[in-house]
Amino acid sequence: MKPLQSQALLDGPVAHGFFGRRGGVSGGIYASLNCGYGSGDDGAAVCENRTRVATWLGTDEKQLITLYQIHSADALHVTAPWTRAAPPKADAMATTLRGVALGVLAADCAPILLADHRAGVIGCAHSGWKGAIGGVAESVVALMERLGAMRSRIQAAVGPCISQASYEVGPEFEARFVEEDASNKRYFVPSPRAAHWQFDLPGYVTARLRATGIGAVETLNVCTYEHNDAYFSYRRTTHRGETDYGRNVSAIMLKP
Repeated sequence: MKPLQSQALLDGPVAHGFFGRRGGVSGGIYASLNCGYGSGDDGAAVCENRTRVATWLGTDEKQLITLYQIHSADALHVTAPWTRAAPPKADAMATTLRGVALGVLAADCAPILLADHRAGVIGCAHSGWKGAIGGVAESVVALMERLGAMRSRIQAAVGPCISQASYEVGPEFEARFVEEDASNKRYFVPSPRAAHWQFDLPGYVTARLRATGIGAVETLNVCTYEHNDAYFSYRRTTHRGETDYGRNVSAIMLKP
């Protein structure tokens, strides 16, 4: 279950990983490393999967925290871990705590992991199109600054998410982005279907991050939709008519 990692985040006292669907105990449509308690999967299986992720990072399952994600731009300062029964609603978080792993759940949306190694400040964000256009990247960078990070030192990585080739959208979607900023037109190419477009989510998320002025952004450019054996994908599930889907987890932690 060795996760993908970013070269930008490897240095310093940080453990991190972009985990896919391999290496867990869940079965059926959740096979096998489903880490989403919000899915219809067996809770004990999800707990074991998250325990495996936490162990790989060097902590325990109760210290691996995830949010009740709502596709917002809200960023939360983590001062203590919470229980799985009452996760706060937000889509980004940052902390200076050691041994607490900040996790992002996604199944096509872009997970973002960030760190200022020198300051000992880490962050993460769940960036679907709503969060991206709403400013979730800007929110987590600003929060990290308030916790002592220096913007020019922050390293960020955009993990596996749906690629432009697999992300067809309608005309109203494209119009919303272009209305927000005419230069957003560059993230769309015509779809084979008339009056539809292919949207470059990782490209857009990466550009929003770079525009904040942080030190570096690495984009892993791995498509969740295209790799059925390696990643969960909400859109693939929808196209197959399946009833539910698993969640990939990406996490970052300051080592104890």
